[in-house]
Amino acid sequence: MGWARALKVPTTTAIPAVVLCSVLACGTMSSCEYTYEDGRAAASSPPSAVITDPVLTRDPALGQTVTGDAMKAWAQDVLPDVNGLSFYSSFGLLSAGESRDEETTQLPGGTYAVTLACRGARSAEFTVRNGSEVLIEVMVRCGTTRVKVLQLETDAVLGITITANAPANFAYRVSRI
Repeated sequence: MGWARALKVPTTTAIPAVVLCSVLACGTMSSCEYTYEDGRAAASSPPSAVITDPVLTRDPALGQTVTGDAMKAWAQDVLPDVNGLSFYSSFGLLSAGESRDEETTQLPGGTYAVTLACRGARSAEFTVRNGSEVLIEVMVRCGTTRVKVLQLETDAVLGITITANAPANFAYRVSRI
């Protein structure tokens, strides 16, 4: 039994040695990578076509105002056909800074969709009133169409004001839902 001896290590050097070993062990374990076989072939190279979210380019012609038959055709395109449920529609051209006030025909009480559209370089503001009460007030960016829903408790004639800061075509339709 002469060859086996007990080593005495001072406790002041044992604690730092244990901490150092722990740090080294953690560092080497974090560099391990888990891999598994899922049955798929490994990708040899990135795909040739990258698929991204589709972006539809804006029709540059929508930034220009039109007149006559072209304006009528545009209004028919942006105001969908509602199978005879349309009570009132209008379209036109506004100069820069111009405002136009119009009135609908007598509308019976009920729920209506008001479809609003603008064509030009900027936007047009639409305000729909029942008497002095503002029902809809919205800025429509040109090249887009917005639909707003409103409820009329009783028969009403709506006042519609359209304002443009730059030349713009406007179109709107009031349809029964």
